[in-house]
Amino acid sequence: MSIGEQIAEVIQIHFNYSKQQQRERTLQLLEQVEIPDPERRINEYPHQLSGGQRQRVMIAIALAGEPDLLIADEPTTALDVTIQAQILALLKTIQQKTGMALCLISHDLALVSNMADRIAVMQQGKIVETAATMDFFKQPKHPYSLKLLAALPAMDSCLNREVTARSALLKVNDFKVYYPIRKGIFKRVVDYVKAVDGVSFDLQQGKTLALVGESGCGKTTLGKALLNLTPASAGTVLFNEIDMMSLHGEALRQQRAAMQIIFQDPFASMNPRMLVGDIVAEGINALHPHIRSADRQARVATLLQQVELPESSAMRYPHEFSGGQRQRICIARALAVEPQLIICDEPTSALDVSVQAQIIKLLKALQLQQQLSYLFITHDLAVVGEIADEVAVMYQGKIVEYGDVEQILTRPTHGYTQQLLSAVPRLH
Repeated sequence: MSIGEQIAEVIQIHFNYSKQQQRERTLQLLEQVEIPDPERRINEYPHQLSGGQRQRVMIAIALAGEPDLLIADEPTTALDVTIQAQILALLKTIQQKTGMALCLISHDLALVSNMADRIAVMQQGKIVETAATMDFFKQPKHPYSLKLLAALPAMDSCLNREVTARSALLKVNDFKVYYPIRKGIFKRVVDYVKAVDGVSFDLQQGKTLALVGESGCGKTTLGKALLNLTPASAGTVLFNEIDMMSLHGEALRQQRAAMQIIFQDPFASMNPRMLVGDIVAEGINALHPHIRSADRQARVATLLQQVELPESSAMRYPHEFSGGQRQRICIARALAVEPQLIICDEPTSALDVSVQAQIIKLLKALQLQQQLSYLFITHDLAVVGEIADEVAVMYQGKIVEYGDVEQILTRPTHGYTQQLLSAVPRLH
């Protein structure tokens, strides 16, 4: 079903509207949730939208029935800070106009401090503390509440970080990923969607480059195209001075082993029918088939230990683990073939602050031990402050600002970067 049909379905069930009125209301809802070009988007399918745009469509579907109570379950998790601010402002406006009650489920305490009248803290199925928002942040009482507040990432953690120049592991120059737009009976190419449009940057050995920008700006497409999971249209990618764009077949497969990825959704990126031990060992089997079974099992046990999971985890399935534990499994899988570069695609966006802090600490420790380089894709600028050495700000397929983390987060020069930083929710 197209997104337009899915929104109209709610309107059709609850209101006595004509087809034309249903379409007009659907377009109005798409405009309300800031979907660009709603006339075109109304006929598109979920797979054609970015994660953030899909989330906005879900909000439109929820609002289509004009509810008295809206249960918003992490409604802005997949969104960048500017769109997050717009969506929250939208929810507040609708709430004021209609008197709708809002039950906001979130792990973002800064966002909660801006939105909520009252806060309930939940741990292991029980509400352990409830208080008015101002009282909660002034004087939290329960140890778990104190732990959550202590785990909050801070943008100012990048201040006074030691800056040392190293040789470039990855050099990307004028990199492009274009998708053709076809129309007419013969499906002729009439234009292109420029998902990544002439991007250039260097990533140093043992360093972290954070790639930030709004949802749909091309961050994930860039990450996948660098690994050849999505075909690139033009540009050069030098990895250890080897031109990756000129490699094919076995040569590409062997070289690409040194470049791995941790996907945003840890559950969707693992086969639910495979044991965790087999998932972690899959890369070893593919690239090093000569390794004996006993050695392979020992390697899996070591990897699980590295990501702070018990050895017995190897004999369990992904659904038996929490979100944070699944993300650790994905990190172990990425480490299995001993890469030099890991592309981390929003690896902490779906995690609560305490688990997020653990994953960041783990990634930093692994980087120190193994001199790993990270291309860290995120929209959370506080996480950028915790983990990044350099930052590239992406907007509509282009890098608009690029430099040292402290300079970007404290003295941004581009208007879009300034807009991003001003939209970051802060604790009140």
